[in-house]
Amino acid sequence: MPPHTLASLAHALSAATDLDAAFVALAEALAETDRGSHVALFRLDAKRAMLRERALVVEGLIERIALEASLEQFPKSVGRTIAEGGVFGDLAEESPGFARMLAMPRASDGGWLSVIGLRVDGQLAGLIALLEPKRAFGTRVSEQVAPMVALFEMSFLRFAERDARIEAVQTLEDVTQKVHSDYLERLAATEEQLRQARSTPSPGAQAAVLLSREREDARAAEESRRTTRKLVVIEQQLTASVGALEQAHVELHRRSEALRQRTRTLYLLDRVLTLAAAREEPKRLAEGLLALVGDDMQAHRCSLFLRIPGDPRTLYLAAGRGLAPHVIEGSRITVGEGVAGKVAESREPLLVMDTGEDAVPHPLLGDEYLTTGSFISFPLVLHDELIGVVNLTNRAQHGMFVQDDVERVRLLGLVISLIAREAQLPERLHVSISDAK
Repeated sequence: MPPHTLASLAHALSAATDLDAAFVALAEALAETDRGSHVALFRLDAKRAMLRERALVVEGLIERIALEASLEQFPKSVGRTIAEGGVFGDLAEESPGFARMLAMPRASDGGWLSVIGLRVDGQLAGLIALLEPKRAFGTRVSEQVAPMVALFEMSFLRFAERDARIEAVQTLEDVTQKVHSDYLERLAATEEQLRQARSTPSPGAQAAVLLSREREDARAAEESRRTTRKLVVIEQQLTASVGALEQAHVELHRRSEALRQRTRTLYLLDRVLTLAAAREEPKRLAEGLLALVGDDMQAHRCSLFLRIPGDPRTLYLAAGRGLAPHVIEGSRITVGEGVAGKVAESREPLLVMDTGEDAVPHPLLGDEYLTTGSFISFPLVLHDELIGVVNLTNRAQHGMFVQDDVERVRLLGLVISLIAREAQLPERLHVSISDAK
């Protein structure tokens, strides 16, 4: 997710004056990420468990359609995911049918429909539906949009709590007006009784009436004071609860991001281990190992160098993705020359956050097509033996690599080294490339 998109969305949501403005900001942020996708907001009638309204942004304006759709129509597993909130429920192959049910825009290929629940005070209050085009490769749009939805959910909660505060203030005003009205009525009645008492010739009866009215007035004033104090305490408790809930949502978003990253890493590890267990041909295995670290780190340009058997001073290009046209598989570099050669010689990882500030003598692979100044070059070492070097650059959406990314690459590099050594990949692939030539 581009940091500037999240930052601009957070600013737009904080400046939004109502829920419609916040939802328009979410739709515009989605358009910057993927123009082929559509997002819709649904209001929920909690008592009937029915979706009563669909809101969609069309040319910057909110389009609303009345609905009569029940939550029980969703598959049970998806329904539980929606009720729990925080994670998209994927409708997979059933997406076209549910998209029609929810009055979503039509997609030429049917699209993938994902739904996430919005909760207020532990109860489901609304839904966000995302319809994205089907793609054979790449990360699902729902994974990229999840942080945006988490930010919008906090705005959704903020406006719901604002409405609750407005309702509480209105209730306080109504109660105060009612108490004041009762006080005026009792005061008028007291004055009338006082007038009548004054017309009575008995002084004792007149004094008794006045004393009774004074007691009634004092009791009414005390009841009004107690009611006002209770309402002030309730408003203070509500304000404190809002702050605690906002902090909880921020922590939930952070943990959700960490869980999503770990889930993707585990999926990629499972895929590459399955590929290694199948004893695939060397070229396909090398591409799978490169895809493991490239996809996990979202690097558009990456390369895997392996050591030539019997020649510890020379590495050859085993697999690459997004490289310059003149760089072909089997290209050789000498240990100590270039970025990959220097990393192979030192056996220490190299992290460059910005080549403009921390320049290196030779850009990665002499790459004149480099679109970002941040890259990682990591040595693959197993049992003190150099296996090769992996290079990562051009992070998705012009992102920058940081020190935490080096630790993730360290784990993935160990997996690559183990698999490459066990499968004798450097030797087998070198023979395969030599035979092809």
